[in-house]
Amino acid sequence: MLPSRSIFTFLLIAALGAGISPALAESRFDTLLEKFGKSNGEEGIYSSNGRIEAQTVDVATKYAGRIDSVTAEEGDLLAAGDVIAQMGTADANAKLNAAKAAVLRANAGLTVAQATLMQAESALSVTQTTYDRVVKLRETGTAPQSSLDDATNALNSAKATVEMARAQIEDAKATIAAAEADREQVQLALDDLTITAPLRGRVLYRLHEPGEVIDAGYPVVTMLDLSNVYMNIYLPATAVGTLSVGDEARLILDPISDYVVPATITFISPQSQFTPKNVETQEQREELVFRVKLSVPRALLAQYESLIKSGVRGIGFVRSRTDVDWPEHLTVNVPE
Repeated sequence: MLPSRSIFTFLLIAALGAGISPALAESRFDTLLEKFGKSNGEEGIYSSNGRIEAQTVDVATKYAGRIDSVTAEEGDLLAAGDVIAQMGTADANAKLNAAKAAVLRANAGLTVAQATLMQAESALSVTQTTYDRVVKLRETGTAPQSSLDDATNALNSAKATVEMARAQIEDAKATIAAAEADREQVQLALDDLTITAPLRGRVLYRLHEPGEVIDAGYPVVTMLDLSNVYMNIYLPATAVGTLSVGDEARLILDPISDYVVPATITFISPQSQFTPKNVETQEQREELVFRVKLSVPRALLAQYESLIKSGVRGIGFVRSRTDVDWPEHLTVNVPE
């Protein structure tokens, strides 16, 4: 990030290029600091209006179908894994039954292959005995060469039959594995028809009702992630020039203005923008500012999650120097 002096110089050059005198440009910076910047004249403390926001998560169905039930209501606090809605399961159950039947058929095929191997090995044993007898008879001259040739061919054929039976067993095992994988896939699809909360949070919107048919990927509810709560404030370049991600910040919220909430800078926009209209300022919103995100610690959020409400207005405070203590009225003070 550029130092504040460099940012100031850059913007000053831009102002000169636009035909604005240095005195006028400096005056506009002073106006910005008064509007968004220094807090009550305190050196190194900057503030801006903002509102509490929480990360939203759309919880959608993975497969198209009809909604059987929706158990989550707007405002419900859900734990990760809690059931939100149930999609229709008739088709999936039929596919699961077919997959289970395929596994049974594959297991029966393995049993047949094993029996065939036993039969082939028995035939090989008889053929081997016959071959050994013919070899001895041939050595004594009591058996013709043709008998030895026939015994040799029969032995080779029996060995090949055994190898084929063993290959059939391996094929049957592979068929079982494929059938079980298909069954597991269908079971996973069936499980996905039960829509559950992906995280701990509060239901913000209930978007569909039982009986509706929706496409894959359509959200059923929108949740607020109560572990990711923050406030965006907007400051001019001279205020953000010395700020860094990880610096401490403070929040004072309108409904609980007697308390000071700790926060951390988790994002500083690399690009300037016009002041958004949802920032409550009395003057015209025509100056360029930088967005700074102030996140509330997760441990504190977990302690007060039942009290979290997005949209609450307040003021965010930052320090341009980390070696300067916070003033007394910005000392962290949260409810017991």
